Amino acid sequence: MKAIALDSYGSPDDLRVADLAEPKVAPGEVLIRVRAAGVNPVDWKLAAGGLDPIMETRFPMIPGWDVAGVVERTGLDATEFAVGDEVYGYVRKDWAQNGAYAELVSASVRMLAKKPAALDWEQAAGVPLAGLTALQALQRVEVRAGDTVLIHAAAGGVGSLGVQIAAAAGARVIGTASERNHDFLRELGAEPVTYGDGLVERVRKVAPEGVDAVLDFVGGGVAAASVPLLRIPPTGGPGSARLASIADGDVLAAGGHMVWVRPDAEGLASLAELADAGKLKVHVDQALPLEDAAQAWRLSQEGRTRGKIVLAVP
Repeated sequence: MKAIALDSYGSPDDLRVADLAEPKVAPGEVLIRVRAAGVNPVDWKLAAGGLDPIMETRFPMIPGWDVAGVVERTGLDATEFAVGDEVYGYVRKDWAQNGAYAELVSASVRMLAKKPAALDWEQAAGVPLAGLTALQALQRVEVRAGDTVLIHAAAGGVGSLGVQIAAAAGARVIGTASERNHDFLRELGAEPVTYGDGLVERVRKVAPEGVDAVLDFVGGGVAAASVPLLRIPPTGGPGSARLASIADGDVLAAGGHMVWVRPDAEGLASLAELADAGKLKVHVDQALPLEDAAQAWRLSQEGRTRGKIVLAVP
């Protein structure tokens, strides 16, 4: 099969188009003919060795944890899906090696759900990791109807989905972004606020009484800086505040939660329901051919992506 591979830790320049063996299909797994693979910052961070302290990587390594495609074969006791089913999923295994930047990928049924009918292949491939990250962060801080939620980096891949999930739950959403993305945030259902110096004061202007919860999807100290905006401040150690980050470990010292997304078939099914109900849309900023994975990483590294970057697999 054709795949994008790395032979050692490296940069986008080290990615190569390779002809590799088809992945094995273990019990409880299915083999997916990939139609599109999502690109996430964690892909190139993993490739650079950034996750080496916490995750084993085996080479040659095929990157990618987001997939949308068609079930081609089922393994033993994988009764949840049948050949021909259109599925999508967050395929994160116990070690990094056989990822989604390929024509075929095997995945446990616990990592998959039926693809949302309302989304095309590229849109569906942009949902799993980012959508589950947003969903699980919102669940961690118990966002519910009537809450006012502040979302940092609201125009990015995770943030744009988080805005819509929170809005669908009945929350009021304030989202930080550059001014060029303010109209985009309004379309998603958020009230935009420009990030940077003076952020707290700008949020206070639109929410004088503060916010119920804060989600940090960018890092750089914005989680701790947002603590004064919380209506109920931290009462103790980690987890005492409705504050969560996916990018800044200092959030724990600020009384918040550090969230690392987990594969979750039930969560994927919930996201699919939102999409099919018209409550979750996916903005694909760039859809590039599989062989242009290096360019996709360079675009992601610029940090200016609105929505998602995906790879289309013919």
